[in-house]
Amino acid sequence: MAVNLQKGQKISLEKADGSSLSQISMGLGWDVAKGIFGIGGGSIDLDASCVMFDELKRVTDTVWFRQLQSRDGSIRHSGDNRTGDGDGDDETIHVDLNRVPSEVKSLVFTVNSFTGQNFGKVANATCRLIDNTNRTEVAKLDLSDVKGPHTAMIMAKVYRHNGAWKMHAIGANATGRTFQDLLPRILPHL
Repeated sequence: MAVNLQKGQKISLEKADGSSLSQISMGLGWDVAKGIFGIGGGSIDLDASCVMFDELKRVTDTVWFRQLQSRDGSIRHSGDNRTGDGDGDDETIHVDLNRVPSEVKSLVFTVNSFTGQNFGKVANATCRLIDNTNRTEVAKLDLSDVKGPHTAMIMAKVYRHNGAWKMHAIGANATGRTFQDLLPRILPHL
């Protein structure tokens, strides 16, 4: 059964049988908020990214719409959805936790409005963690309160702690067109 995460909440990525999740996906879904009288508000290009950090809080690699796979191949991006059309996850980042290099201590997942539209134009935004071995939802962070003048969010962090992977739902609003703009805001969460 999936956990409905609250901002700031942390969970273990261990399964009920004591084994650890090894194949996960972080899904980002959103819709365009309706305008006056329910008329559509166009399209919004949100972009999911994953930033890999070492123990010294240095970026070791990134996965985003301009680099769809990490150099080591452990993380892959589904591709850029420029509209938010469709149901479910609009962009997905797949992670093979067993292949993530040992020097990587944290994976931080972000979302940005590359075109600069603010989140007041976004509806039904969610961030979901999926167990890829059986396609079940492990955790979900409702981002519906993201509305506002910001153009980005630091969604979540998956990190190593005492040899096991854990997840921290961050949900911090920010401003920026790409993950690079968010780096100063991400560092305090490492």
